[in-house]
This record gives sequence, structure tokens and C-alpha cells, in this order.
Amino acid sequence: MAQRKAKTAKRPAKRPSRTTKAASEAKLKLETRIKSLEKERERLKARLEVAGERTASLEQGRDDVVNRIDWVIDSLHNAIESEA
Repeated sequence: MAQRKAKTAKRPAKRPSRTTKAASEAKLKLETRIKSLEKERERLKARLEVAGERTASLEQGRDDVVNRIDWVIDSLHNAIESEA
């Protein structure tokens, strides 16, 4: 009779884990990157707010100029009609 080999459950090979020093360095690197990105986000938000205010100011100035041009055109039309 053929003999059976006893099957034993094999555990998967352990993955080599990072050393705690390497893990700490990786964590520190990620935290530094996150802080850097947060600072950049805040800087960009501030610049966006300034740009929005500048845009509003320019739009108001444009509206004022258009109104002034309309007033001049109306004044010229009135002057021409009164002479005729």
C-alpha cells in the first residue's frame, strides 16, 4: 500500500516588514508633504479671493465708463436736436 504524506497547513511566508525607523521616516515625509500642500492651498485661496475682489473692481470701473459714454452720447444727441 502507498503511504500518504501527512499534509500540514503551511502558513504564508511573512513579508519583511519595514523597520520602525523606515516607517517613521515615511510617515514624517507624508506629514511634511501634507503640511506643504495645505499651505499651498491656503495661499491659493487667498490669491483667489484677491483676484475676485480685483475682478469686481474692474467690472465696476467698466460699468462706470460705459455709463459715462452713454451720458456723453445722450448729451451730444440733445445738443444736435436743440440746434436743429
